[in-house]
Amino acid sequence: MVAGRSLELYYIDGRPDGMLTAEMFNWTGHVLMAPRTQLGAALARPEAAYAGIYLLLGERDDAPLAYIGEGEDISARIKSHDVRRDWWATAILVTTAGNKLNKAHVRYLEARLIEEARRIGRMPLENATNPGKPGLSEADTAKMEAFLENLLVVLPAVRVDMFIERARRQIMPPAAIHVAPLFSSPGEGSPRFLLSVKKHGITATAIVNDGEFIVEKDSMARLQWEGREAAVSGYARLHQELLRSGILVPDGDHCVFTSSYAFAAPSAAAAVVTGRRTNGTLEWRTAAGQTYKDWEAARLGLGGQGGG
Repeated sequence: MVAGRSLELYYIDGRPDGMLTAEMFNWTGHVLMAPRTQLGAALARPEAAYAGIYLLLGERDDAPLAYIGEGEDISARIKSHDVRRDWWATAILVTTAGNKLNKAHVRYLEARLIEEARRIGRMPLENATNPGKPGLSEADTAKMEAFLENLLVVLPAVRVDMFIERARRQIMPPAAIHVAPLFSSPGEGSPRFLLSVKKHGITATAIVNDGEFIVEKDSMARLQWEGREAAVSGYARLHQELLRSGILVPDGDHCVFTSSYAFAAPSAAAAVVTGRRTNGTLEWRTAAGQTYKDWEAARLGLGGQGGG
């Protein structure tokens, strides 16, 4: 079992949409998140003049975009160069207490973050190239990898989810999809759930494993989002993100999942599969016809009535 971690968020001006800092117990890292409208105040803070890395997040042409950079003085770097980028809306500054990072450290962290962002593929980068990692000693490399591991835990807490890996290994081979229910872990039985869109010849399967709703590799999905709210729907954007990242690949008049993928909820998974908003707790069913809603209600001791 992975040990829990203690994280402290501090809303600097007392507003949930304003600047905030994030720190983790027993970690030297310091994360400052600031909306662009508060950039001046953010860059006036002492830690903004430290060596570190930064992320600029926003949208261009209605698509998400990010830029990852580094500097021995982050505030000077942003002022001299990246403030000219007009698409970004949020800045994330990553430094350490006491300004302990040096130029080689931040170049290594920048290269590794770019590498991870491109591997996961959840958000396109404006960075033109993958910078090479500087030559660090074995000890310093281990320190930076440990620093990065903690940073990737902290970033989602400040609403940066581009480094969350949701692709999962295949739980069972495709040939086993239609056999007896799968039990995902001792003490927590999960049947295999199915969702079919007969009109389009689409079938998908999913299981609950370690608290995640995972659509399995080789499941099918709609090629295009058909809902009217495509321009604003978070599910529509998720569908586009999975296409862009290669989790979904076109196959004739539909898409196929190239790997198993963990969704936040059954409805998110159902929306991606069907190409429209839908109630996944009712659409996903076991081979015996039980809905996910009734299965979950039974597990909660609600008598299978699926109370809301």
